[in-house]
Amino acid sequence: MSRSFFRKAPQFWERRGPTSLLLWPLSYIYGLVLRIRKIIYDLGIIKHAHVSIPVIIVGNIRVGGTGKTPIVIALAEQLSQLGWKPGIISRGYGAASQTAPMQVHSDSDPTLVGDEPVLIAKRTQNQFPIWVFPKRSRSIKALLKKSPDTNVIISDDGLQHSALARWPAREGGRDIEFVVRDSRGEGNGFLLPAGPLREPADRGRDATLMMGSSENRRHTALGEYFLGRRAFSLASHLGDIYQLCNSSHTQTLAQLADQYLPNKITAVAGLGNPQRFFDDLRLRGIAGKTIALPDHAQYTPDFFKNIDAQCILITEKDAVKCTAITDERIWVAPMSLTLPDNLVDWLQTILQRPDPYRYTL
Repeated sequence: MSRSFFRKAPQFWERRGPTSLLLWPLSYIYGLVLRIRKIIYDLGIIKHAHVSIPVIIVGNIRVGGTGKTPIVIALAEQLSQLGWKPGIISRGYGAASQTAPMQVHSDSDPTLVGDEPVLIAKRTQNQFPIWVFPKRSRSIKALLKKSPDTNVIISDDGLQHSALARWPAREGGRDIEFVVRDSRGEGNGFLLPAGPLREPADRGRDATLMMGSSENRRHTALGEYFLGRRAFSLASHLGDIYQLCNSSHTQTLAQLADQYLPNKITAVAGLGNPQRFFDDLRLRGIAGKTIALPDHAQYTPDFFKNIDAQCILITEKDAVKCTAITDERIWVAPMSLTLPDNLVDWLQTILQRPDPYRYTL
């Protein structure tokens, strides 16, 4: 199945039914491959070098975005305030084929390096070194060569990247694996392709990060594998919006709601879970039409020209791919989140642990 297929989750992934049951044998084979691969790495048949500094992996077991990028941004900014020097790596989803790691800046072309790394660079104003490449160990090597003072790596996704050696904190190490979960949960609970899971939902993790509004989280069932496990709730919030073609022109969402009738507003989102963006707007009093697109969708001036609306709202992730579009109707709604104090305190204690490899290799 093509990568574009997985950018928009099919409905049968959410509940078990005839289609998912028909595909279940393929999911069983996929799960068997995962188990064999894990055994190979656990036995050390495939060797890989460990990283000399702590690695924080922010990933998900469900296909499609669950809100990792805002968490990566918040982690980098919070750690920097605490005196750490973070570096960020990413695969660069949606980017053209790469032959070597590439450093990302706020003015980088998202078609070459991916939309999410460019968004991170823009939001953090190039404060942190950001490198992209499918093989994350090579990205880390390039990052440390260019920025040797970096003392912690944050990986945007990568839970399933076995070649990235780590010793998770739950085993006494200092590397951290976060599983990000949103209001959709694990859908029907099946592995690909019968369901949305890249690996079993009960996979080990140091902590689960629960994304979304408190309203959405109340309606999300927790599986038995969450009981007694470390989890943190992260509530995102939308800030003041700004005009795409003139970022200095800002207004609040309340002002926008007063200015336009609901049927004159259209929200557009190309995310793994576009509904979360639409729900956040609704909670802020913005009602209107919505257009949900596949994750990492590309935009053209004609696409927006064909939208019958006086105001068009898009996400910051979509905005990095629309820099050449000058439609004055388009406004960008930035999303932010604040890390809870207990998460930051726990993070500090783990990162300050000694390097476990120093005593075992």
